[in-house]
Amino acid sequence: MRLEGDSRPATERGDGELWDGICAGVEADFSTLFRRHNKVVYNFAFRSTASWSLAEDITQATFTTLWRRAREGTVDPLHRDSAVPILLSMARHEVMNTTRGNQRRLRLVHKIEDQGPGYHTNVSDWIEQEASMAQVRMVLNRLPENQRAVIELVVWSGLELAECAHILKVPVGTVKSRLSRAKQKLATSEVAHLLGGEAS
Repeated sequence: MRLEGDSRPATERGDGELWDGICAGVEADFSTLFRRHNKVVYNFAFRSTASWSLAEDITQATFTTLWRRAREGTVDPLHRDSAVPILLSMARHEVMNTTRGNQRRLRLVHKIEDQGPGYHTNVSDWIEQEASMAQVRMVLNRLPENQRAVIELVVWSGLELAECAHILKVPVGTVKSRLSRAKQKLATSEVAHLLGGEAS
């Protein structure tokens, strides 16, 4: 809990203290938490949608929902001193509710291409990265959804098995077995190089 008169900068306080501040309506604590964790939410969203624009929308929706729920008094408590698991749980919910992904991505790509060369110096790289991630998604889509989820949360987002289990509401042993089966299936696939060195 943030103590009254605490003069420490927000950046020196843990997520738990910032979370208490957010629940009390402290905008500075919300801003600090956003700066601290927006990148991990954004990366998770991009890997889940293969769309930079959707990743932006999902990141914004995740933090907007957090602030709204905090003001309503309905935000979930932290179980550890890291807000990442609950933020990714919220982001995952936003991803699952996204229904306009492919149409919006294609409209955006066509709009950029219609602008001609010089519109954005990195546009070719940007579109190429989306295409590459779309190929990765195609491979992952061969897995059952529950196995994809543990790859996204544990392998790509770096959550501990217990944190993943809490998000998915399953025992840790279930997460382990799903992760093991997913890795076995992906070991000889085009995305095998993405699986090195993660928790087993």
